[in-house]
Amino acid sequence: MLAQRKTTPGFRKFEKKAIILGGGDPHRYNQSDTVMIKDNHIKLMGLEAAIANAKMVAGFTRKIEVEVENASDAVRAAELGVEIVMLDNRTPHEIREIVHILKKKGLREKIILEASGGITPTNIEEYRETGVDVISIGSLTHNAPWLDVSLTITNE
Repeated sequence: MLAQRKTTPGFRKFEKKAIILGGGDPHRYNQSDTVMIKDNHIKLMGLEAAIANAKMVAGFTRKIEVEVENASDAVRAAELGVEIVMLDNRTPHEIREIVHILKKKGLREKIILEASGGITPTNIEEYRETGVDVISIGSLTHNAPWLDVSLTITNE
C-alpha cells in the first residue's frame, strides 16, 4: 500500500515516517522523485508528446509514471515504454478490464500498474483483487487522526 505525496505542510517528514512505521510504502517524497505525467499534461501536449518530453528530462535514473483514464491510453503508454501506469479514479471493474486488455496485448508484465483515487481502507480489498501491482491511498495521510499532545509545566 502506497501513501500519496500530498501531506500536511511542514509535516511531510513525520507523515512519511508514520507510513513506513505502519508497514506502508511512502511512495514519492516529492515531485522530483519520478517524472509524473498527469491528465493536464496530456490535455496540453497529448500523450505521445508528453511521454517523449518526459524521456528527455528523466535521464536513466528516474521512472516515468503516466496517469491514464482509459484502456487505450494505458495501452499506448505501455507501448511507449513508461515504467508505471496509474489508473486514476477507475472502478475495480474498469481496472480489471484494463488489466485484461494489457495482458491480451502482451504488455502487462512490462509495466507497474498503480490504482489510485477514491480508495479507502474500507474498499481496498476490491482494488487488491483487480490485478494491479500497487495501490495508493491518500487517506493514509490526509485522513489520519491526530494525537492531541500538550505540554504542561508545573512547579512541583
